[in-house]
Amino acid sequence: MKNNYDLVIVGAGPAGIFTAIEITKIKPELSVLIIDRGRSIEKRVCPARKTGKCVNCNPCGITFGWSGAGAFSDGKLSLSPEVGGRILDYYSEEEAQKLINYCDDIYLKFGASKTVYGLNTERVDEIKYEASKHNIRLIECPVRHLGTELAYEVLKKMYLHLMENTNTEFEELTEATDIIVENGKVKGINIKNKSVEFKIETKNLVVAPGRGGAEWLTKEAKNLNIKTTNNAVDIGVRVEVPNSIMDHLTKDLYEAKLVYYSDTFGNKVRTFCMNPGGVVSEEHYDEGMAVVNGHSYGEKELRTNNTNFAMLVSTTFTEPFNQPIDYGQYIAKLGNMLTGGGIMVQRLGDLLMGRRTSESRLKKSTTIPTMKSAVPGDLSFVLPQRHLTSIVEALKAFDKIAPGLYSKNTLLYGVEVKFYSSKFETNDKFETQIKNLYTIGDGAGITRGLMQASVTGVIVARNIAKQS
Repeated sequence: MKNNYDLVIVGAGPAGIFTAIEITKIKPELSVLIIDRGRSIEKRVCPARKTGKCVNCNPCGITFGWSGAGAFSDGKLSLSPEVGGRILDYYSEEEAQKLINYCDDIYLKFGASKTVYGLNTERVDEIKYEASKHNIRLIECPVRHLGTELAYEVLKKMYLHLMENTNTEFEELTEATDIIVENGKVKGINIKNKSVEFKIETKNLVVAPGRGGAEWLTKEAKNLNIKTTNNAVDIGVRVEVPNSIMDHLTKDLYEAKLVYYSDTFGNKVRTFCMNPGGVVSEEHYDEGMAVVNGHSYGEKELRTNNTNFAMLVSTTFTEPFNQPIDYGQYIAKLGNMLTGGGIMVQRLGDLLMGRRTSESRLKKSTTIPTMKSAVPGDLSFVLPQRHLTSIVEALKAFDKIAPGLYSKNTLLYGVEVKFYSSKFETNDKFETQIKNLYTIGDGAGITRGLMQASVTGVIVARNIAKQS
């Protein structure tokens, strides 16, 4: 590792990777350094996926490392600009779609599956029509599904391309500590590698730390007096049911993106990260905090009998509240406190009866949990009433288009939290008020998925190339 680069990228998720791919394509002579708290893709392992028990790896092999958290967990590429972030706040629908198509072609070049779900417009229209009868909105979005194993291969090929064919370096197990600014312009960044601190000078700094680095990025914004606005706080549960309940939706859509506004409180409740034949999983953030997630495989022989998906309640707080990440962490840690550090699971029937799910009650469930380490408990001791009531009401509504969803044996895992830092004030090239300092991806509060994160990387790279 040198002490000076033309471009330093913090975070090796899709936003950072696509920044590097695009900049090295346009300006191959530029020197690029990518750093990440996690490991290179070949070293990323999760013992829980073999043993069923989390051993609290530091850093978490699911959350940190080359390809980021989302790509390594499941690998779904949403091909509509309406899904996965706020790109339409910056670009027209036509411009955004063109960028998505460009990034999609890059994924295909590196081996992504050619199969796209959600293109059967007749069937999509039927589902949308049926959902509208029950005040449910189906967001139309073609999806290219990689699956956990193919996502690994695609992102590995990107890694090998950048390391072998371009002027790019990657430093694993490396943490960004302080952004260095002089006279309103970025000058470098202080980093820590194996407890040794370094100062790296750079002409351009792209900060794309993902959800795992959202808290750090928020603190840096305060230190640098960068203007931000609060993002919504997404908190909820992961739902698991037999495939038979969801197959008629996922067969054509793969991911049914449903939105419902709760009856009692009017909160927006949305489904997210749907995994047909998938597995409920656990991921860890700072201080060992455990949150629930899910993933699925592309190969049929690896699929399970269950479908899981997130059900999240979105709340946007107004001033003086300015700690959305702290709030989400507080809820997640409360759940960890009641389980001794792990993920909680509860049958919907027990929740509705106001009782805790016990080991004996869980064994009676006809929905067999795919996450064997989950601890039976009572989510009413964890989630605020507003969130829990909204989730229950949404489940009851969704049952109208997916009969059996509102069942006593539906499993709810908690807590699922999506961490986004406050949204940074930037121009349409995602450059902050500090010259040559860019913030992109999920951690910057701009995107919520792989594809739009990739798009932001391309936009930033083109702007840097233009100015170099």
